[in-house]
Amino acid sequence: MGAVLSCIKSVFRAIGNAITAVVNGIGGILKAIINGVTSVITIIVSCLTCGRSGRGRTHKSRGMHTKRTRVV
Repeated sequence: MGAVLSCIKSVFRAIGNAITAVVNGIGGILKAIINGVTSVITIIVSCLTCGRSGRGRTHKSRGMHTKRTRVV
């Protein structure tokens, strides 16, 4: 009797693992589709705004800036 219960328990565990794998696969596919759509929208926005979107202002320093005074 114990062997039959163990066998049935193993069958249910295998079915559960299969269902979990299917759900994880569907989740991965949906995530890939959403990432692809997001990338396409980002590219479209970047083209429409000439690449200025999302960068913010960055100031690059080229060394020391000193005010030059003219000696007469």
